[in-house]
Amino acid sequence: MPTKKKLTFEQSMARLEEIVGLLERGDAPLEQAMALFEEGAAILRTCSAQLDEAEQKVKLLTAGPDGQPQEQPFQGEE
Repeated sequence: MPTKKKLTFEQSMARLEEIVGLLERGDAPLEQAMALFEEGAAILRTCSAQLDEAEQKVKLLTAGPDGQPQEQPFQGEE
């Protein structure tokens, strides 16, 4: 059985957008629509887990001297 190449977060989001577009068109046969929905749900779970992991890393990086997270104002690019 061939293994699937792991997509980056950005690639996963692009594929999810593609799947949503295909499902919104509504012209896919039921079996194909169900397969697309299942693929989209799996991608959504993966992306959600990646975002949760990134959030935990940010909290760790912004921890104060007592180890508790400290809220820092976001310094976006200006």
